[in-house]
Amino acid sequence: MYRGFNPFDADDPAAMSYMARSGMRGPAMRRFDEYFRCYPLIMAPGSERPELNYGSKIFLPPSALQKISQLHVQWPLMMELINGEKSTQTHAGVLEFVAEEGRAYIPQWMMQTLQLEVGDMIQIKSTSLELAKMVKLQPQSTNFLDISDPKAVLENTFRNFATLTKGDVFNFEYNDEVYEVAVLEVKPETEKMGVCMIETDVSVEFAPPVGYVEPQKGSGTSTPRSTKGGLPAGGMVHPQGTMAQSINYDAIAPNATAAAAGARAVSSHFLNEGHKLNAKKGAKAPTPKPTTPVAGTSTNTVPLPRRRTNGPMPLRLPPNKLFFGYEVKPVKTDADKEADKENASRPHFAGQGQTLRGAVKRKGEGEDKDKGKGPEKKPNEGRRLDGRKA
Repeated sequence: MYRGFNPFDADDPAAMSYMARSGMRGPAMRRFDEYFRCYPLIMAPGSERPELNYGSKIFLPPSALQKISQLHVQWPLMMELINGEKSTQTHAGVLEFVAEEGRAYIPQWMMQTLQLEVGDMIQIKSTSLELAKMVKLQPQSTNFLDISDPKAVLENTFRNFATLTKGDVFNFEYNDEVYEVAVLEVKPETEKMGVCMIETDVSVEFAPPVGYVEPQKGSGTSTPRSTKGGLPAGGMVHPQGTMAQSINYDAIAPNATAAAAGARAVSSHFLNEGHKLNAKKGAKAPTPKPTTPVAGTSTNTVPLPRRRTNGPMPLRLPPNKLFFGYEVKPVKTDADKEADKENASRPHFAGQGQTLRGAVKRKGEGEDKDKGKGPEKKPNEGRRLDGRKA
């Protein structure tokens, strides 16, 4: 039976459109309010998308989209999820309308927050939320401190979040590890205790992670490694004076006299006594070592360690202290380089040579003496009295 056109019929979309165009006020606008059986997103139809578990968006059936299109709701679409048996609630956005009729697929962390089991009934209502201004988070493990840049990681994580609600414990994946974070506070504060995370600038504050212990502040004169006697493993730390005085840097510096002498002694390869090749008769020759073992003597003699007197002393530094004990060598300027070139071009052996006798041999003197001398006369040969040749 035809009832005629009723402009105040809330079930007729044409009537609602007529009231909106004419400015008439009818009954209160209804919002989407339905019950569904909830399942984790990993069970949703289609290809597997495990990354959807690390967000705050859900799947609803196509009939929900048809009902929502007939209502005047605020976009972007926000939903309020309520578990009446446990008196828990949270908020979510809608990603797709591809679920089977009567089912809703939600992230696993959201099911844990609402204390839901697979197949439990859940009430889903449309709502409106204020844009987020500030959220305070608390990591649920100290492993969160291992993230080098948490700001960049959270910025990437919040791309999958449409809402955040006070009391949520959401999770996200980073470097093949899952981190859980609790929402302690949101601003602006409303009765719904939820905020919208879409297209807004949010300031994030962190509370200390669960299980985090503040490090105890020490006196600064001890190191973490210590022995039973109370002394550090490398010796006493010198809190007074400069570090150069503590390690006696003047004695072990590369240009120090003692260090140079010790280095020559250590690097010398001729530390034993020398022996002449043309030893005189009666000289005491070294006793050769027997090649065969002698009874009563041991051949496995352990060589004594060589004692070094020029080695550096153990360097024990207090925490957060550095020591740069190298000699400063200034960089040569252009004037210094030109001076080095001039010194290199000068002759280094310009003097006259001297003989061992002390007399200076002049050039050409020896040649003149050799020219003045005549041929050498041979001495007369001797003759025998009997006339024979000698």
